[in-house]
Amino acid sequence: MEFTDNDFAQANARGAATKAAFPAAVAVHYDQRIERVVITLASKLEIAFAPGDVPALAHATPASLADARISPSGLGIHFPLLDADLYLPALLEGFLGSQRWVASNNGKKGGQARSSAKSAAARENGKLGGRPRKVTSAEEPVS
Repeated sequence: MEFTDNDFAQANARGAATKAAFPAAVAVHYDQRIERVVITLASKLEIAFAPGDVPALAHATPASLADARISPSGLGIHFPLLDADLYLPALLEGFLGSQRWVASNNGKKGGQARSSAKSAAARENGKLGGRPRKVTSAEEPVS
């Protein structure tokens, strides 16, 4: 696929609009004391987040997080030791992970919960033969 001058002009216009809409990062570091990646924006706002909240950083070590760099545009954060990149506008809009990853992570937390009510419900369900079989559209429910 070949790109035309018009394609480049449109891409540059989109990039300029994005840069105008979001403040650029001017500093980034990993704070071991609070276990957060801290990003300082040109607007002097600081945002901090736990690495575990971002799929690309979920299993990172403090040493690999310490080497974070800001992209030339100021809209990206690069972690060379992890070969991971974060897009600042997405972070600011609250998309720290795909919806699927966030739902999966929340489901794991809920599944790990322990309570006497949950244990009792599991025992009662077991007495009835366990979890009901899933019915596909091609199957008829079994009575």
